[in-house]
Amino acid sequence: MSAESIHAESDVPRNLVGEMRAALAQDCAELRARLSAFRAGETPLESPSVRRSGSALDALDDLFRLTPTERGILCLSAGAELDAQLSDEIKSAAGSPQPDVALAQALFGDTGWDALCPAAPLRRCRLLDLSGSGPFLRRKIEVDERLLNFLMGLNYLDTRLEGIVTRVRSSGAVLNPVDQNASAHRVLAAWSVPTAMPVLLLAGRDKLIARATLAAATDALRLSLFRISESDIPTDWTQRHALAVYLDREMALSDGAILIESYETEGGQAGRLADMLAGPTAIAAIDPAVPERGPRLRIDIPEATVSERRAIWHETVGPQAEALGTGLDRLAEQFSLDRAGVFAAVEASLNGTAVDPDKVFGRLWQAAREQGRRQLDGLAERIESQADWDDLVLPEQQMALLGDLAMHVQESWRISEAWGWKQKSPRGLGAAALFSGPSGTGKTFAAEVLANRLGLDLYRIDLSQVVSKYIGETEKNLSRIFTAAEDGGAILLFDEADALFGKRSEVKDSHDRYANVEVSYLLQRMEAYRGLAVLTTNQKSALDSAFLRRLRYVIQFPFPDATARAEIWARIFPQATPVEGLDPQKLSRMNLSGGSIRSVALNASFLAAGANTPVMPQHVLNAARREYAKLEKPFSAAEIGGIT
Repeated sequence: MSAESIHAESDVPRNLVGEMRAALAQDCAELRARLSAFRAGETPLESPSVRRSGSALDALDDLFRLTPTERGILCLSAGAELDAQLSDEIKSAAGSPQPDVALAQALFGDTGWDALCPAAPLRRCRLLDLSGSGPFLRRKIEVDERLLNFLMGLNYLDTRLEGIVTRVRSSGAVLNPVDQNASAHRVLAAWSVPTAMPVLLLAGRDKLIARATLAAATDALRLSLFRISESDIPTDWTQRHALAVYLDREMALSDGAILIESYETEGGQAGRLADMLAGPTAIAAIDPAVPERGPRLRIDIPEATVSERRAIWHETVGPQAEALGTGLDRLAEQFSLDRAGVFAAVEASLNGTAVDPDKVFGRLWQAAREQGRRQLDGLAERIESQADWDDLVLPEQQMALLGDLAMHVQESWRISEAWGWKQKSPRGLGAAALFSGPSGTGKTFAAEVLANRLGLDLYRIDLSQVVSKYIGETEKNLSRIFTAAEDGGAILLFDEADALFGKRSEVKDSHDRYANVEVSYLLQRMEAYRGLAVLTTNQKSALDSAFLRRLRYVIQFPFPDATARAEIWARIFPQATPVEGLDPQKLSRMNLSGGSIRSVALNASFLAAGANTPVMPQHVLNAARREYAKLEKPFSAAEIGGIT
């Protein structure tokens, strides 16, 4: 790193660096004279007490509350590194260019021994250390390199903290002029008294808004802001303690505050580290852990509103924003992306050249979908589908209801924001739907069609990963899923929903009580969810009746009649699959659901491929026999005759 870049990173104005070095040279010169006098027999040696303009030693006195002896030992060890003449004087007195414990005790008496105790500031704050082996009196006193450069007027992030601690130089996020600036003013008020700074617990989902809120306050307080992720905090106590020591020292030297971000882990390391720190500390998380260190102050950070997200999209897209019309409104409503997510989506979609607005919007929409997958991919199974309306065979009434459901999702941004329903009441604006009917009638397939038609990701919720025997864990797992789905604008699919959304029962023991709590939580969360959640079941009567009021659509999927089965057979084989002699009308005599028809068609394709022939009636017949055996249904002569 060049000298210019070092000074660019430093908080110390370059014109003051020379003044600081001159003051240090004067301190070394005075100590050199006093050491020479000591060698001539003048004892004990008093530490310099004169405060000089621009002296970094004076700054260290104030920051770490050093005694005159501690200041003298620090100046002695630093001077040995920086002043050749002082190093010669030390060598003459101690036999080595570096001072040792014996010399410090000889120069400063018993106070020299006290100053080098591990609990005293010099060693507790790692301003200097003792090296070597053998008798304690012969241990060398070495000043820390970070302190040495600080005395020379260079203030930079300690290299031992690089990679895990980052300086926050600008907020970068749009602050709501009322809510979030109010939060910044609360931070400012809480930290206005340096002697009683509480640990701030910044609660909210948007880490960039929390970071921007704290940055706005620290800028006003003239504090440097640094951040660290909880995932980078060591779990080992000794390593965590060492990190806390270096962090505290860095915050003191840089006149800074530390922000611990705890959004991705729940190991409790954020609170444990905060307990070890002494300087201004804040923990940011969705629900921050409460450390033992006090005082504490929780501040709820409001999320970015749709209008704020819209402003971020417009600002990031730039000149092409106007041509997109209401497209950016739809993006802001559908995807709760922070500034970093919006920037990544725009960067991946636009190349700076003017193209068709529809194509630009399509690219932005797809990129926003991909950004929204970051959280959900680890919580649920994403289902990829290219199915469209033409692939779905249902009665006219059910198709009309599915079309209405798709329109509901497409226009939700306009109803919620432009038409004012969200301001009137934010609850119940989502599109929760129940698909009920016998197994294999197309419930899951219809959800795939909706997702593909709407250009949204579909995630199937695996109940084995959600339901937990431990009290409260099921609700916590569901909360993470719903939150991630809202941020990513995804469609949630609860297959076999009766297992999770079952009826509440009479409380006879603690198991009934906690099972009812889970159902009650789901009732509340479903009503608050603003996206599309699809519940499928073949036992509608098993669902709690309270769910029906909260469902926007209830669509019954009937078992297909002969006409519907013929239509399914006509569409079931892909165009690239070679078929020969298959009559959909005859095949429709088999009394099978759509899911079973697909299974028969797929198995028949494998049989034909193995024989290196097109799919023919005999292949379908063999596959149908296996399907009927699997379902434990009799395969009648009339059905067999329909195939052959």
